[in-house]
Amino acid sequence: MLLADLNSTTLLTHLPWVVFVFCLGACVGSFVNVVVHRLPRGMSLSVPPSRCERCGARLRFFRENLPILGWLLLRGRCRYCRQSFSAGYMFVELGMALLFVFLYVVLFWVSWRTPWLGSIGGEWWSMQSFARAWPAYVLLSFLMASLWAMTVIDARTFTIPIQIPMFITILAFVLWPVQGALATAWPRAVTWPIPGVTWWWFTVSCGGMLGVIVSRLLLAVGLFRWSFADYEEYVQDDEPLADYPHARREMGVELIYLLPIIAGLILGGVVGGMLPEAGAAGPARVLQALGGSFIGYLSGCGIVWAVRMFGTLAFGREAMGLGDVHLMGAVGAVLGWFDPLVVFFLAPFFGLAWVFVAGLVSRFTRKQGRELPYGPHLAAATVVLFFARPMFVDAWQVMVPTIPMPQRVLEPLADPKMSLAPSGHPEIVEFPDPFLDEFRPSGRLNGRRGLGMVASTTSPDPLGSAGTPVVTWMVTGPGE
Repeated sequence: MLLADLNSTTLLTHLPWVVFVFCLGACVGSFVNVVVHRLPRGMSLSVPPSRCERCGARLRFFRENLPILGWLLLRGRCRYCRQSFSAGYMFVELGMALLFVFLYVVLFWVSWRTPWLGSIGGEWWSMQSFARAWPAYVLLSFLMASLWAMTVIDARTFTIPIQIPMFITILAFVLWPVQGALATAWPRAVTWPIPGVTWWWFTVSCGGMLGVIVSRLLLAVGLFRWSFADYEEYVQDDEPLADYPHARREMGVELIYLLPIIAGLILGGVVGGMLPEAGAAGPARVLQALGGSFIGYLSGCGIVWAVRMFGTLAFGREAMGLGDVHLMGAVGAVLGWFDPLVVFFLAPFFGLAWVFVAGLVSRFTRKQGRELPYGPHLAAATVVLFFARPMFVDAWQVMVPTIPMPQRVLEPLADPKMSLAPSGHPEIVEFPDPFLDEFRPSGRLNGRRGLGMVASTTSPDPLGSAGTPVVTWMVTGPGE
């Protein structure tokens, strides 16, 4: 448990980062408040600066607009006209700050051997320092913050501004390769925050993303048209769920948009099958991380878009919004290809739970329950899946014991029997002595039997850069 890890060494290591991520989370929470308030109204996120809605006085950052403290210092009122500010702003900032801290604790501070909490992230996070794993942490924390923003906006307006999931998606495409370059070396079979890809899947993902770019360009120049372009002519603003008479027709428009993407996927598969390296060794970590994010995005968008099209054709009304498509695309870009599939099938249970709770509330209050779009259920399922992953893994093993659960591992870069360094010698991994109890090999790495590590009797550097003893472990193959 965390209390067992509280000593001077761990406090000095983690406490500065905890303070940093708390402040980062509070600032992100403040920005989320701006996004939730302005984006649905079509306002700029930066102009005008934050100000009192009653007297127009500008809120200065280092006083009135300081996250959490600003509201407390002013006691929730404008210093000029005494107009009250909602406490909800402060609670969102505090909630985001605590969420960022909780993510740091379960990923970096808690031992991966700790029941439940340690299994949320796994051993990869425990062996990495925050300085080397910050890209993956930023992606996860920003994804959680964006899910909150999309949930609130969707619940209020029945729309998801595309800017939010697109920002997360682009951020994932940038930071996952950075993470692949920064991560500390580790045996090839170790778990990884996002599923890796083979050369064939890498070319497939690149082909699909090339198709996305082509479709977006054709849409921008006017060769493709937007679906539901005349929606407002039939549906009033206060009727978000009203029937649109030409829903089936618009699915043809969206299918045309998807044709370049489908062609890109096929082309990528053909090219990948022609590569001489295909099937022999996986791409470099940077490319695997990028390909994993690409495949995750295409997987998340694809499953929702497929259900949207088939549902609309079957029932004659828009089955799911395009905002849900982009939401799940962002989830896939951050978490990989498998999680969006699970989230999509978990979300209906959250919808049923909402209907049940709303029915009870309306029965006791005698007020008609409000319908909730599907986006909040997708967001809730994503959060629950991430934090309840140990329970989901156990449930998978019980329900489908004969089917192995997809693992978050990188494809081997060389013969897994013995990885060789550029010098031709067996690859070695070094750990400072204080970490040996935490990472002492057990001969079983991520469920792949036969791989182990043995201690080297010699070390070129008996003392690490911090002056701590270093023990060298060498990756070995079966029976070695």
